[in-house]
Amino acid sequence: MSAEPPESTDIRVIGGDPTPEELAAVTAVVTAALDVIAGERRRKAQASQSAWQRSQRPVRSQLRRGTWTTYGS
Repeated sequence: MSAEPPESTDIRVIGGDPTPEELAAVTAVVTAALDVIAGERRRKAQASQSAWQRSQRPVRSQLRRGTWTTYGS
């Protein structure tokens, strides 16, 4: 399984003096959370049908052969 190279992320620290390990931990957590959200959106988009797909569903079941020829016999 090959991992994709990580994309460059821009994080701005506006308070405190985090260590490189703390920045790495925060980056990992935020990246993982965003990956989960992106995966959920992909699954939702794949699971739902488009308006075109919904309009193509059969309106009724097919007629059985011989049903109308034997009516009233």
